[in-house]
This record gives sequence, structure tokens and C-alpha cells, in this order.
Amino acid sequence: MGKGITERPFGATAEGKAIRLFTLTNGAGTSVDISDLGGVIVALRTKDREGRFDDVTLGYDRVEDYLRKGPYFGALIGRHANRIEGAAFELNGKEYRLAKNDGNNHLHGGLVGFDKVVWDAEIVRAATGEGEALRLAYVSADGEEGYPGELRVAVVYTLTDDDALVIDYEATTDRDTVVNLTNHAYFNLAGHASGGDIGGHELMIAADKFTPVNAECVPTGDIRDVAGTPMDFRSLRAIGPGLASGDEQIANGGGYDHNWVLNVSGKAPEKAAEVYEPTTGRVMEVFTTKPGVQFYSGNFLDGSDVGKGGAVYGKRAGLCLETQYFPNAMKHKHFPSPILRAGETYKHTTSYKFSAR
Repeated sequence: MGKGITERPFGATAEGKAIRLFTLTNGAGTSVDISDLGGVIVALRTKDREGRFDDVTLGYDRVEDYLRKGPYFGALIGRHANRIEGAAFELNGKEYRLAKNDGNNHLHGGLVGFDKVVWDAEIVRAATGEGEALRLAYVSADGEEGYPGELRVAVVYTLTDDDALVIDYEATTDRDTVVNLTNHAYFNLAGHASGGDIGGHELMIAADKFTPVNAECVPTGDIRDVAGTPMDFRSLRAIGPGLASGDEQIANGGGYDHNWVLNVSGKAPEKAAEVYEPTTGRVMEVFTTKPGVQFYSGNFLDGSDVGKGGAVYGKRAGLCLETQYFPNAMKHKHFPSPILRAGETYKHTTSYKFSAR
């Protein structure tokens, strides 16, 4: 397959709306499949140290599986990623009540979040001026899922020739609202169908602090040092020992399901994390303008999901690194604010860069 973007049918919604799958291929042969349903990264094929390609993201072969309630494989998340305590927030003196779709809390935008809608897709010239990019747009109506304001969102996926998948997010609103967009891709650098968990992956997160969670996995408002805890990923180390540590925070999250306070300025994409898989040599570096990243170790995967090619995704078959504002920030005013004012523009960039060593 040559460099550029191709498209093909990928099924339809229950209402009959056609869904498409776009394949972005760079000059090195790396490729990524992205659907206009939920902006889902369906597959991402990259080389190991021997030059062999494999798909390193968890996902489904059938669009019907993405339409049902699931673990958000590869999806764009909005309006607000992660958890909002009590499924409500106050803005400009008014309380807005949201769906309780995670116990007593609101998770990943509600019952029908951005992961479950069909976006308007077009192939555009890449911002770098080299090659093509995929632009997805969606208008979220005032009151959708309980959020105020009409929100106009655009997300651009670009696959560069140096094997970086760059995601540029932009949004505007006609009323003050809250916005926290991310992508929920699950990565297993040994290959999505390798059958192993991510305990042997090595991880670095460029953060000195994290936000502890309670037993409902909601940040308490504290900001705690990572030093001396299983949350200390300031240098590359295996994920497995922390999962087995018995630490209270690991118990509260059912594993890792926490936000790290990144050592980034937010002015331009800076390195936030790195993942290394020793058996294949694959490396993934994460760069972002966001102040936080949620490291989720696939704790709720349980083998009931049959993925691409019949692959069975057991517990911790993949990991997520979701760049974001801190979860529950509307309850804790000392956290970076997800409020978007009318007339302002929300922007952020995150990239996932792949290599091998």
C-alpha cells in the first residue's frame, strides 16, 4: 500500500448511517486505520526491531462491537474524559447534572459520548505541508448529555514519515462549558494478539506527582509525590511489580487507573511518557501539551471481549496513556481548569511516536 489515505466501508449504524474506515500510510510502511465512528483507532501497524510489522492496538473487526457499550477501544472521548464525581458540576453558579454511568459518577462523556457518534470526515493537507491528514468534525448540541453550550469539535489525525501519530484537537462553544478531550487507545507493543498482559512492558512517565483516588477511582483533590511509591515511573521500569505491590492506591484503582501531574509547560508538545516492550524492541513515546496523563493498565478487561482476528483480550491485555486535564477538576479548583469560555478556542496536541531498539 502506497503512502497516503484510502477509505472503505466499515458497516452502518442501527439507523443505517454509513460508517467508513480510513487507512493512513506513511513512507516507511507504518499504517493506522481510523473510523469516522467515534474517531476510533481500529489498528496501528508498526515495526519491531527485526523490521516485522504487527498491529499494536486492541480493537474489533466489526463496527457492531464498537456501537455497543464496551471498553472504549481506540475512541475519541468527550465532552469530558474520565470521571466527574457525583455526575454533576457547577458552572457560573448553576448546577449541571450528568448521566451516572460509572456507579455514582459520570465517565467519559456519558451514555452516548463522542465515542458513539459518527463524525464528519474529510481528507485534508497535513499541517506540515507534507502529505495528507484525516480531519474529523462533530457538533455537540447544547444540552447533549447534560452539558451546556453548542460545542464544535475538530480532531485531525496525521501520520508522519518518522512514525508519529499526531492528534490535534480543537473546539469552540457558544456558551461557557467544560471540555476535556482525549483518545482511549489500548496499546500492547508485543502485538494486540500476543496473548500476554502488559506487566512486562517498561514505562516512564515524566511526572514527580500524581493525584490519588478513592475507592471509586475518583481523585480526592490531593496531589502526592510519586517518590517511594509504585507510582514512581520517572525512569523506565517494568509495570508488573507495581501491580503486585498491594499498595492502597493500586487497590483503589484495581491496578493503575490514575492521573499523573506532568512536568510539561503546555506551550508545545513535550515528552510525557515512554513505553518499551523488551521482546520486540518496540518503543512508544508520548508527547503532549496537556497537564496530565491517565495511565490505565486494562484492569477491567476480562477475556469476554473477542477482538480482531478472534484475539481474546484478558485482564491487562493493553495499556492506555490518555492525555488530559486532571479528572474531577470541577470539584477541585486547584486542578487545571477544563472550563471553555464562549469566544475562546480549546486546543491541544498529543502524539504517539513509534520506533524500535
